[in-house]
Amino acid sequence: MNLLYGIGFVAALLIALLMTPLVKRFAFWVGAVDAPNHRKVHSRIMPRLGGLAIFIAFIAAYFVVSPAINTLKTDVVFGLLVGGAIVVLIGALDDRFDLSPKIKLLGQILAASVVVYSGAVIDLVNLPFGDGAVSLTWLAIPLTIFWIVGVTNAINLIDGLDGLSAGVSGIATTTILVLALMMGNVTVALLCIVLLGSIAGFLFYNFHPAKIFMGDSGALFLGFCLATLSVLGFKQATVVSLLVPIMILGVPLSDTFFAIMRRWVNNLPISAADKSHLHHCLLQLGFSHRTTVLIIYGIAVFFGSSAVLLSFMSEQDALWGAVILIAILLFVLVLGAEAIGIISKTKKPVLHFLNKVRVKTMQLSTRSRMSK
Repeated sequence: MNLLYGIGFVAALLIALLMTPLVKRFAFWVGAVDAPNHRKVHSRIMPRLGGLAIFIAFIAAYFVVSPAINTLKTDVVFGLLVGGAIVVLIGALDDRFDLSPKIKLLGQILAASVVVYSGAVIDLVNLPFGDGAVSLTWLAIPLTIFWIVGVTNAINLIDGLDGLSAGVSGIATTTILVLALMMGNVTVALLCIVLLGSIAGFLFYNFHPAKIFMGDSGALFLGFCLATLSVLGFKQATVVSLLVPIMILGVPLSDTFFAIMRRWVNNLPISAADKSHLHHCLLQLGFSHRTTVLIIYGIAVFFGSSAVLLSFMSEQDALWGAVILIAILLFVLVLGAEAIGIISKTKKPVLHFLNKVRVKTMQLSTRSRMSK
């Protein structure tokens, strides 16, 4: 099995390496290019449609290896492939024609519905204490569709620097792969392997300085795959393990959450575009393009490692471990968000509170020394 996994990874890597230059020429030929503007970091016209290379490598490598494995769940794989084709088509059309948000959302809902129809649904939650379980019944389908559409767009939101979205997606894919191997989930493991190879091959051309952008065709496809793979890996989950996919996708999900909060605080529409995402804030602090990407890679690795650590714990230990870990993560996230101004440049309540506590502590310490 390990040999087949290796063949799948190498096949996806090589196909992505071969296809990306061809897709680059095709993007220029059809006019699917990204021109610089006040919100963009790049300063020259860049080809998009890189997602086509990732998708072709993913599909081709899967069909190279899958005939040799007879334990795959072909129904859910079919759902992922068809749904993936839909989001790639929608993304590619957007890369060329700039589709309206409503059309893109409808396409994503259609793709998510295909996955749900194939059987990939979060349908059961085991209780943390005892042997009971809660069936999500009618909530299962809308919850799964909401998760897939949400993660799909979250990956798209962080696609703002060379290699950022691809690298973060690669780290998340690696984390899901590790967990799939731990659980013996052959289907998810193989899909992760070929997706990871496709990302690695494309990243060779996409890391700073990029020669091609993945565009919406790539960002939407990667987000869709990660959302679907997380559903397949945690289809019947405990209350605690439901947190694992959230941790795996911690970078895009937290950046999306902060974007919503930022627009709410500033009385802006949620769909309003801005230049205050995590990567923008780090660039404004003076970090270079490459360093900013590597910092965010490090954050993604931290989230992924936390997810794997949580999965190693027993259910009882994981319950308390999750509470402590989430409390620490939330505190660090809020401090980091306020420090770099990702929500607001002026409204920083937690930092102001901590500063007041520090001042009060220093005053009490000074009075104590003077009284002696």
